[in-house]
Amino acid sequence: CFSLLNLKASLKEQKRKMDWTLAYSQIRFAVFNSDSICPSENQWVEFQYANYTTADYAKTGKGSLRLQIINQRSDISFALFSGGLSNPKLITRSNSITFANPKAPVYPRLAQGKSWDEMTVTWTSGYSTKEATPFVEWGIQGQIQILSPAGTLTFSRDTMCGPPARTVGWRDPGFIHTSFFKDLWPNLKYTYRIGHRLFNGQIVWGRQNSFKAPPYPGEDSLQRVVIFGDLGKAEIDGSNEYNDFERGSINTTYQLVKDLKNIDMVMHIGDICYASGYLSQWDQFTAQVEPIASTVPYMVASGNHERDWPGSGSFYGTLDSGGECGVPAQNMFYVPAENREQFWYLTDYGMFRFCVANTELDWRPGTEQYKFIEHCLSSVDRQKQPWLIFLAHRVLGYSSATFYGAEGTTEEPMGRESLQLLWQKYRVDIAMYGHVHGYERTCPVYENVCVAKGSDRYSGAFTATTHVVVGGG
Repeated sequence: CFSLLNLKASLKEQKRKMDWTLAYSQIRFAVFNSDSICPSENQWVEFQYANYTTADYAKTGKGSLRLQIINQRSDISFALFSGGLSNPKLITRSNSITFANPKAPVYPRLAQGKSWDEMTVTWTSGYSTKEATPFVEWGIQGQIQILSPAGTLTFSRDTMCGPPARTVGWRDPGFIHTSFFKDLWPNLKYTYRIGHRLFNGQIVWGRQNSFKAPPYPGEDSLQRVVIFGDLGKAEIDGSNEYNDFERGSINTTYQLVKDLKNIDMVMHIGDICYASGYLSQWDQFTAQVEPIASTVPYMVASGNHERDWPGSGSFYGTLDSGGECGVPAQNMFYVPAENREQFWYLTDYGMFRFCVANTELDWRPGTEQYKFIEHCLSSVDRQKQPWLIFLAHRVLGYSSATFYGAEGTTEEPMGRESLQLLWQKYRVDIAMYGHVHGYERTCPVYENVCVAKGSDRYSGAFTATTHVVVGGG
C-alpha cells in the first residue's frame, strides 16, 4: 500500500536547499553514526529529497511525496529535515501509522526440498509460538486441502558479528516459519495458504497462492530455470536507502514477474539483497520478490554480501556482510542443505542436477565442501539427468572482469586449480557464477584452453565445461 504524506512548513524553511523526508519506525527520534556502539531506538527505512512542487507551491508552501510502506511489524512515522544528509535538522514529524495487523503472515517464498517431490514455503510474521501456531493449508487445486505444521526460527542482535548489523542497522526480524509440501505429484498445480491459529481459536490467514509441482528426475519435458546473481533491491517509489547498490533490480524483478508463466524455477546465486548490515532491507527484499517466490521455487546461494566478516570463519576476511556473517540469509530463505550455516547443497529438477557451492567457505581439496562437491557431481544418474550444472557466487572458473585482470588472473585465487579436475572428470556441462556484474560466456574450456568452439546451441559430445558469468548490477 502507499501512504501519501503532506508536509507543510513556512516558505522560509521550504526554500532551504537539500530538504528531505524520512520514513522510520517507532516514535522517538535519534541520529547515530554507522559505527556507533549505541543501538538506535528507531531504524529509518528509506528517504526522499523533498524536491517535488505544485503549481501553487509559491503561495501555499505545500508539497507532497508518495512513499511505499510495507508491513515490517511496527508503526511507521515520517519526518521532514533540512540541512541535507550531512547536517540534518528536524523540521516536523508526522503521527505514527499503524498497520491493521502488523503481525500478519507475509512474503511467502517457495524452495525445493531435499527430495525432488518436496517443496517448502517460508514466510515472516510477528507471531511467536507462545502466541499462535503456524501452519499451511494446501493441496491439489480444486481438491481437499490439508494442514501441515510449520517450524519457527528467529535470531537476535547478539548473533550478529559486528556493526552496523549489531548496532544502528539492527532491526528485529520477527519470526520466520517454514512448512513442507511432501509427496507431490509431478507437474500438478497446488494451492496453499499460510496461517496462524491464535490460542483463542481465531485464524489469521495470508493470501492464497499456487505453484506447479516439480517434474520427476529424467522427465522429458520443457523445464525453464532462470539463473542470476547480485540482484539486490531498490524502492519502487524512488526512495533512497542505506545501500543503493542495485537500482536496476526493479527492472529485473518486473521482467521476471512479467514472464513468470514461462519460468519454472529461479536460482539466485549470491548477493541477495545487499542489506550489508541494515536488516530492514531483508523485509523489503522479500516483499519485492514475493510475486515470484510465492509462485515458483526461489533458490539462493551465499555471497560475500551475506557471509563475509573478519574472524567469523568466512574464507575471505572482508567487511562485506556488514556484520551479518550469514545469519539473516540462512534464516530468511530455506535451502536443502544438511547444514544451513554451510549453505552448500544439491537440488534435482527434472533433467537437471544443480550442485550449489558456497564460495565464502573453503572449497579446496581435503575440505568438507570439496567432498560435498565431488559427491554431488559423482552421484547423479546421467541417464536420467543429463544436465549437470555447477553454481557458485564468486567466479571459480573464468572471467575478464577488470578487478581480476588487475590481479593478473581470470578467477578467484585457488578456484579453478582446485576444482577443474572435478569438472572435467564428472563432465560438468555448465558452471555459472555471479559476483561480476555483467554477462560473460566461454567456449568449452579446460586448463585455460578452448577445447571446442563456442556455440549458442549446446549439442554433441562433452569436451569441457562452459563457464558463464550471470551477475546482475
